[in-house]
Amino acid sequence: MENKFKDTEHSLSKVSVSELKGFFSILVIMVGFTFFSPSMSAGGNLGIGLDMQGFIMALLLGSAFLGIYTAVLAYIGQQTGLTLDLLARYSFGVKGSYLPSVLISFTQIGWFGVGVAMFSISVSQLFNVNTILLTIITGALMTLTAYRGIKGLATLSAIAVPLIFVLGMYSVNYGISSVGGFANVFATAPEQPMSMAVALAIVIGSFISGGTSTPNFTRFSKTKNIAIWGTVIAFFIGNSLMFVFGAVGGAVTGNPDIFDILIAQGLMIPAILVLGLNIWTTNDNALYTAGMGLANITKIPNKPLVLVGGGVGTVLAIWLYNNFVSYLAFLSGMIPPVGIVVILHYFMFKDSYKEDSLAQKTVKIPAVLAVAGGSTVGIFVKWGVPPVNALVVAAIIYVACAMSMKEVAK
Repeated sequence: MENKFKDTEHSLSKVSVSELKGFFSILVIMVGFTFFSPSMSAGGNLGIGLDMQGFIMALLLGSAFLGIYTAVLAYIGQQTGLTLDLLARYSFGVKGSYLPSVLISFTQIGWFGVGVAMFSISVSQLFNVNTILLTIITGALMTLTAYRGIKGLATLSAIAVPLIFVLGMYSVNYGISSVGGFANVFATAPEQPMSMAVALAIVIGSFISGGTSTPNFTRFSKTKNIAIWGTVIAFFIGNSLMFVFGAVGGAVTGNPDIFDILIAQGLMIPAILVLGLNIWTTNDNALYTAGMGLANITKIPNKPLVLVGGGVGTVLAIWLYNNFVSYLAFLSGMIPPVGIVVILHYFMFKDSYKEDSLAQKTVKIPAVLAVAGGSTVGIFVKWGVPPVNALVVAAIIYVACAMSMKEVAK
């Protein structure tokens, strides 16, 4: 069955040199990925719960952490030319890599469905149109760009990123002007103050799961500098902008929802554009990532699997939106430990990545134990910053187990 489909996206192999891309293509893909409406809403919550100094501190520290984490993954993706799932074959073993592939594919299809419904429900209520019909149309369009592969992601992002930036800056300027200057945006003493740990958990947790899939996109980079800088700009500057856009509106209006903020500012059409493009540029990346995970499991190239994933996500979109968000967030807590295992294995056993074969077939126990331990701590232990806790614990377990069991990558 695998021979019936051409693997144009290299979901089962290394990217060829002829298909490597320059800085602009990688930059717009990665920035479009991080331009996401829920990040604006998360920023709105920070704007309501923090003063200006606290907001800036949380944003700088959280974005720096995300930038470093994703930049390392970007580097590994570019150096190897492999997807996250194929990289996981080295650290988890071929059969063991099904664990991260299942987790990532399941959550990304779920978030795709949530994003589709987030747009269709909001717009259908605004214009009083049929929600199911709008959900089908929205899901089909978003699936189409993901099906087109890396070229589709680059084309959409090149259009969407400038528009989102302009509309976001307009909204920020509107909010600042309405309160007489930036110094008046944030409350000196918020009514319900937010701790720095909670703020950092929001900033880091907002995109660390999605950021784990960075190699899927940066493997197409011509050079390591393109991969690293495109990713750092996206996660440190692009993601930060989303938080600023939401924080100013949230602090000024008391409402963390950017869609409602823009509507309240009399910007209905821009609100629809921002909501739609923000969700679209992230949703197609999520669906593309899900296709890569399913390809690793089924050995079928990702394009037909993108269609399957898009269809499932669209059909279940409204149900997912109403019932499944907290469960998806629970599952997403398991993904960051996968990223740190991939990173550690690459640098600990770098020579093995020079070989053509994709590692041993048996499950590698250290990687599985690290993900299990890190995920447990990240999900159930609420002190400190849970995503960071998960990464640290997973890293300690992996290094300890790999060294004690004399793990050797093959």
